[in-house]
Amino acid sequence: MGTVPLEALHQAIRAAWSADTSAASDWTHSNPAKGQCAVTACVVHDHLGGDILNSVAALPSGETVSHYFNIIDGETVDLTTEQFPEHTRFSEPAPKTKGFGSTRDYCLSYERTRQRYELLRRRVAEHLGD
Repeated sequence: MGTVPLEALHQAIRAAWSADTSAASDWTHSNPAKGQCAVTACVVHDHLGGDILNSVAALPSGETVSHYFNIIDGETVDLTTEQFPEHTRFSEPAPKTKGFGSTRDYCLSYERTRQRYELLRRRVAEHLGD
């Protein structure tokens, strides 16, 4: 872990995002990070370790959305925060395990999320030349 520089990993992940890796049914090229947080956090965890935390994003519209990101060496690494509009507020981050051993295990307990993760993981590996 940690052999890929964060910026190179970020570029590979961005290049690998698509409607097929997004949880959002209204994914677009103009907002490629939309619906990518859980699978992106898992791929970042594969390469850089750390922890995956959850927060609730309160959008200016009043809608609330679950959001996942990484904490690596005490620093927040959130490669999908750009999906949210300005003035979005976030709850205090915490693990979301729902009885699983980790937030990652919880996220990947959903078959569709696991499929999206596997697809993103393969594409990122191709972009990184793994």
